[in-house]
Amino acid sequence: MTTPHPSGLHILIVGAGFAGLSAAIECTRKGHRVTLFEKVSSINDITSYGDIISFDPNGSRAFEKWVFPRSKSNPNEPSVTVSEKMEEISRQTDWLNLFHYQGQFVTRQSFAEENKWGRRINGHRGELHRLVYEFARTREGVDLEMRWGVRVLDYFESDGQEDGAPHAGVVIKGPDGKMEKVVGDAVLAAEGVRSRGRKLVLGLEEDEQPKSSGYAVYRAWFPSAPVIAKNPITKHLVEKGDQHDGYIGPDIHFLVSSIKGGSEINWVFTHIDDGNIEESWQFPGKPEEALTYLEGWCPVVRELVKATPPGRLIDYKLVYREPLPTFVSPKGRIALIGDAAHPFLPTSIQGASQSIEDGTVVAACLQLACQSSQKADMTMEHVVPTALKAYEKLRYERVHKAQATGPKTRERWHKANWDGPEGVWKVPEKIWLLREEWLLGFDAEGDTYRRWPDVVKELQGQTEGKGRNVAKLDEKSGKAML
Repeated sequence: MTTPHPSGLHILIVGAGFAGLSAAIECTRKGHRVTLFEKVSSINDITSYGDIISFDPNGSRAFEKWVFPRSKSNPNEPSVTVSEKMEEISRQTDWLNLFHYQGQFVTRQSFAEENKWGRRINGHRGELHRLVYEFARTREGVDLEMRWGVRVLDYFESDGQEDGAPHAGVVIKGPDGKMEKVVGDAVLAAEGVRSRGRKLVLGLEEDEQPKSSGYAVYRAWFPSAPVIAKNPITKHLVEKGDQHDGYIGPDIHFLVSSIKGGSEINWVFTHIDDGNIEESWQFPGKPEEALTYLEGWCPVVRELVKATPPGRLIDYKLVYREPLPTFVSPKGRIALIGDAAHPFLPTSIQGASQSIEDGTVVAACLQLACQSSQKADMTMEHVVPTALKAYEKLRYERVHKAQATGPKTRERWHKANWDGPEGVWKVPEKIWLLREEWLLGFDAEGDTYRRWPDVVKELQGQTEGKGRNVAKLDEKSGKAML
């Protein structure tokens, strides 16, 4: 691996999820110094749990560039990328079989054509997360510090007019309970939908609570042996290797995958949720409660739910945020990335991939701004604000267009019209997932390098206080309109 030339920037990142880790990796690849803060005490607290997560080609593109260091004991061994290691533990299918909820086969959607865009990676969230972490941890010649068991209590920023050089930072509480103020050049808030950074970015005294989407999702992952493999109703899911099936019914869709040669199985189903969002929106699920939503459903689905071992089922409330008017703080030194900026519904199949894109783009923008400063095209105090505002310009429209695919897919399935000359039975492609090149064949890093000059010109051409919000705001509610 080539050691990057130091940029001189110190980037603070809050949160070690996929967004935070990808931003840390990409920032260090571009020569930025990074300090990452995570509230849990170790990576095991993150990777020990979870179920299926998907990265489409636009997200996995970054993993192809992340090459693990060769073993010092065997320096001649072939280099291995993160994507190759992920592939080894991912589901080996390039199709989705779709069924009517009462069991009749409807159609098979093939994803084989998407191979021209890159890898589709579908695997256990915790296992894939650990691979990303291990890559970040084992790289040599980069300046990356990970601080675990640290709670970020507040964010701050300054343009330097009153207190010296421009800066941004966080107030943290360490594992020993001591408070500390950490200062850097920029802060990336990657804490998820409840990020404290949202208050400062949005200029709020208190951030609004996430709203219920009206839906929740049951999620399970467990070994297929012995129950699934020996049950004559379900054994077809595991006896011929990996499978990927979906069952479509009124206001419910049920997806099941077998993985690792059929040795493990996972299922999820989205259903109407009548509850309000509480302090925690993830609860242990009970198979007997899940079955109440599945009256009249085919035996395969019901047997899968019945076979779920104790402690392996989660009922997860799907929440959303109103589209934000901006991802960047007033003084341009704090940015929201990942779910902190734009939470996705699972039916988009894009939340994880878009978080990887965020990390890629923000790191490249910081790199390009530094290069402009070195060429005297930009003063040093404008490097971070220009970079973060360019990140917002490059990402805002795309992520919200991608977000919109989630509700569209859910409605396509949950409100499917089965009968009549234009019904699903006659036109089964109506329940296929939308798989489009603008979304899946996208190169976030290449797009940033290509569009950077025009985006910077646009930013420099804006008068102060104008053009800050990418979205138009509703005059009555003050909320962003797309």
